[in-house]
Amino acid sequence: MSAIITSSSFAKLLWPGLNSIYGKEYNDYPVEWEQLFEKNTSDKAYEEDLGLSSFGLASVKSEGAPIVYDTERQGFTSRYNHVVYALGFIITREIYEDDQYGKVGAQKAKALARSMRQTKEINGANVYNRAFNSSYVGGDNVSLCATNHPNTSGGTWSNLLTVAANLSEAAIENLIIQMMLVTNDRGLRINIMPRSIIVHPSNWFEANRILKSVYSYDTSSGSARGNSSNAVNVLHATNALPEGIKMNHYLTSTKAWFIRGNVPMNTGMIHQERQAITFDQDNDFDTMNAKAKSYERYAFGWGDPRALWGTPGV
Repeated sequence: MSAIITSSSFAKLLWPGLNSIYGKEYNDYPVEWEQLFEKNTSDKAYEEDLGLSSFGLASVKSEGAPIVYDTERQGFTSRYNHVVYALGFIITREIYEDDQYGKVGAQKAKALARSMRQTKEINGANVYNRAFNSSYVGGDNVSLCATNHPNTSGGTWSNLLTVAANLSEAAIENLIIQMMLVTNDRGLRINIMPRSIIVHPSNWFEANRILKSVYSYDTSSGSARGNSSNAVNVLHATNALPEGIKMNHYLTSTKAWFIRGNVPMNTGMIHQERQAITFDQDNDFDTMNAKAKSYERYAFGWGDPRALWGTPGV
């Protein structure tokens, strides 16, 4: 005598295969946001980064005079508010009875995995897409890439290329020079060096021509200058961008480009993971439909804006 297939057993028959399909599709889809952010885990409703200034320069101590004692100053606070992202699908009892669940279920599981993956990619890339937008501000109440980042001790500094420019060898060098000359909130020099360059697919080939040519690349003529001028491509010769070129499909501007700086760990471009992605299944008693859902909770943002330098292009 055959066993009766209840709504509960119906759901259980579907899930092992769908769970495997979902996991494979999600993991096989290229991950790009990890090239833009450092990943942290969280166990709170939100996380905050509190900046602290350094001490100023030491002063001359005259004989018999007391030592001058300095204090750190509280900087700006960046908050990462975790947001829930979730999506699901339903497989009807009738699909199961018609023996279509294998095909339809696989399609739905793959589609759900793609949706969750691309949602996360877009959310991460949007931090960069809004980098020049004054409506989206960080802890210092200024957009990510701006000319007027305030110092706690007064004055401002800029991580925006002084003169907006499309991607070129000269523009990259100028932006790196700005990075190397930046100071902290108390005016002391700090060792910010470039890590990688982040470009839209439209700039992928140009970025490779610029950074991988042995000789200085002449953007105006579209060719390397070559031995005749003995113009060495210093960006290539010095490995100025040690982590190379990062192309991101989710950047919206074809002209904007960015350089990540080597700020201390967990102080720059940050992804906070509150709840890792899950794929859950259950069945509905009344309709006898099988349900699947995916859920994750996270935040993207930044602490120290010195972690990213850029230009919107022209």
